[in-house]
Amino acid sequence: MNLSHDNLPIELARLFEARYGSTPRIFQAPGRVNLIGEHTDYNDGFVMPAAIDFHTWVAATKRDDTRLVMCSTQFKDSVEIELENPEPKPQRHWSDYVHGVAIQLQMAGFKIGGTNLALSGNVPIGAGVSSSASVEVACAFALASLYADCPDRMQLAKVCQRAENEFVGARCGIMDQFVSANGRDGHALMLDCRSLKYELLPIPPGVSLVICNTMVKHQIASGEYNVRRQQCEQGVKSLRARLPGIQALRDVSLGDLLANAEVLDPTIFRRCRHVVTENERLLKAASALRENDLRRFGELMYASHKSLRDDYEVSCPELDLMVSLASGAIGVFGARMTGGGFGGCTINLVENDFVEPFKRTIETGYQQQTGIRPEVFVTKASDGVSEVPLNL
Repeated sequence: MNLSHDNLPIELARLFEARYGSTPRIFQAPGRVNLIGEHTDYNDGFVMPAAIDFHTWVAATKRDDTRLVMCSTQFKDSVEIELENPEPKPQRHWSDYVHGVAIQLQMAGFKIGGTNLALSGNVPIGAGVSSSASVEVACAFALASLYADCPDRMQLAKVCQRAENEFVGARCGIMDQFVSANGRDGHALMLDCRSLKYELLPIPPGVSLVICNTMVKHQIASGEYNVRRQQCEQGVKSLRARLPGIQALRDVSLGDLLANAEVLDPTIFRRCRHVVTENERLLKAASALRENDLRRFGELMYASHKSLRDDYEVSCPELDLMVSLASGAIGVFGARMTGGGFGGCTINLVENDFVEPFKRTIETGYQQQTGIRPEVFVTKASDGVSEVPLNL
């Protein structure tokens, strides 16, 4: 099934009617980009994501049995899953995200039943903007809305994170699911990953969020991610001998870290320095947004990238080139890598009037130097999950 992206919810509803013979309800959940605060989530720190104007849409109706019957416009196969299977197992398939949230909703006490589902979306897959979280949140919201009172958005995010951790098998933090559930139009979301308290911070209307995809993902990414987590844990263990009250790097100030640097291996010291300074940068970035100081916010984005490149060592030449090209373009407040690293995307804060020339600068300069044609997505901060009213 091929759809244009002009009016996906209505086209999806019509395809659903043709396939299943009934009129569905439609639900949508956004992808996300992280503006600043990278590799801080698993250290109980702060992150600043924004939901973006790219979505997964789910069309759904009840069935009178206990099966999930699902299809996707982005994949050719359809899937049937028995909800009462006593030993559900992941299939390493896109349907695992749907199956996982169904299981976790049941474990949370939601009495969901058989459902016909059709999925579509325009969240770029594999670009580091959380297409998986948007699928999870959209499907969990749809299933709960069809069969019960929908969970509050905090519970919804936790259900979806558990689905990815325990069924899909990815050790993600809660940031992606949280902002997909709780995003707000025109706002970034500053999330405390320990308490899950958050603050909505306004993004001025005169700027766009521009995501530049390097189109590369180096093979060391997943293994090195786990190494970085272990190095942070080792840093906390070593520092705890001097700072017995700490639970995570979130609890360590830069002064504490510098005063106790001799207890750390030099590499682990650099890893810890990134996390500690990144938390400080994020808090300063939040103040800059409150004061509408985008130039200061942009300086902190560049500083974040430098720290990720030099101290955390999760950048790569392609990401560094993207940031360098952005730093020389007119109308750009700031740029940095976003996501786990070793490829993927940069996030750029660009004045609206300069978005088109910025795109040309990135596309031309990056292709000339790498031979790779990048993808450039222009978006804005958007609302979290919702039901879509249809006028068919």
